[in-house]
Amino acid sequence: MKKYSDMTLAERQTEYAAVKAAFEAKKTLGLQLNMARGKPGTDQLDMVTEMCNILVTHDDFVSDGIDSRNYGNVDGLPAAKKLFAELLGCKPAQVFVGGNASLQLMFTMIAMAYSHGLLHSEKPWKELEKVKWLCPAPGYDRHFKVSQYFGMELLTVPMTADGPDMDLVEELVKDPAVKGIWNVPKYSNPEGVVYSDETIRRMAALKPAAPDFMLMWDNAYCIHEFDCEFVPFADILALCEENGNADMVYEFASTSKVTFPGAGVGVMAASEANLAYVKPLINIQTIGFDKINQLRHVKYLQDKEHTLALMKRHAAILSPKFHAVLSALDAEIAPLGIADWKRPVGGYFVSLDAMPGTAKRTLALCKEAGVTMTGAGATFPYGIDPNDSNIRIAPTMPPVAELEQAIAVLCLCLRMSALEKLGI
Repeated sequence: MKKYSDMTLAERQTEYAAVKAAFEAKKTLGLQLNMARGKPGTDQLDMVTEMCNILVTHDDFVSDGIDSRNYGNVDGLPAAKKLFAELLGCKPAQVFVGGNASLQLMFTMIAMAYSHGLLHSEKPWKELEKVKWLCPAPGYDRHFKVSQYFGMELLTVPMTADGPDMDLVEELVKDPAVKGIWNVPKYSNPEGVVYSDETIRRMAALKPAAPDFMLMWDNAYCIHEFDCEFVPFADILALCEENGNADMVYEFASTSKVTFPGAGVGVMAASEANLAYVKPLINIQTIGFDKINQLRHVKYLQDKEHTLALMKRHAAILSPKFHAVLSALDAEIAPLGIADWKRPVGGYFVSLDAMPGTAKRTLALCKEAGVTMTGAGATFPYGIDPNDSNIRIAPTMPPVAELEQAIAVLCLCLRMSALEKLGI
């Protein structure tokens, strides 16, 4: 294959005619394939559904003398705090176990900062003239939407192979209006970046001008390898404490891609001082989260060893899907020189950078052919990709056969949009 940039106009015109004919043929198939979000597939959900039957008798519902069916324990069952502390590498006393979504806990913490202020806030954020927030990008669209919901000014921080550009982060936090930063430190969404030891060290050692700066540490994929052995990660709470920043960090995780996204368990880990401050405030909105579900997870997952064994079973399902995507891109797109992509070994996404100025057109063509993907620009603050280039591929939900169809369509659309951009 010849690179498109090396083709003559006549060659590009001939190529475009052939690609467009193949695209029109795909449209006649009436495909309805959705790859818009990183959802587990049905086979993964079926694999863990046995957890629903793990509580049967009266005694099954009692944990450490606590009846999980009743009110109370707003910060979670002690057994659940112990399990998630082992998974995150922190202390049980630093763990708050909530409902089914870690995103809800993130939203709650920022809402609390606005309405009441945090432990070290001089005043509630709603009384401030301006609040700014750092957004490593490409990044997680729902993080950005939370910040935007509260009217923050979103500041883009470019992602590197080691994590966010730390020189820029360290400069920006000198502004007291900068109140926090989003992070997905392991297998970042969407690029699959694992923060380097130096990046993590510099994050923990930040000296923000804002006394209530929030290091939001969304460790969503901390045990989510699919193409390698488990990669250990640092206890960010301990590192922050060593640097005099014990109350700066809020770590989050969930079982959304371990058990059920719709009925998992969301977790927040923070300093004991922070939890002592937020617990009574959260207790106003709920007398207690779903402890029955917490106990189901405790009995099913048991400990770190059993949980990592379960993740290997997930990996056996996910790995062929990611390889199907990467193999298609390697065969159909790489020789043409029209896109680059990351090769993750964990997480839930493949991040692809198309020819600048073609992402929106590519995804519009995909939709026309019956393949729905995450919208162009979603991985950047305000939904605006300055290069109109990044495309987030979510291979996890469709069966491999459907995924191969979807990626074949994507490859055709990438080729069409690139040829149009180069001129035909």
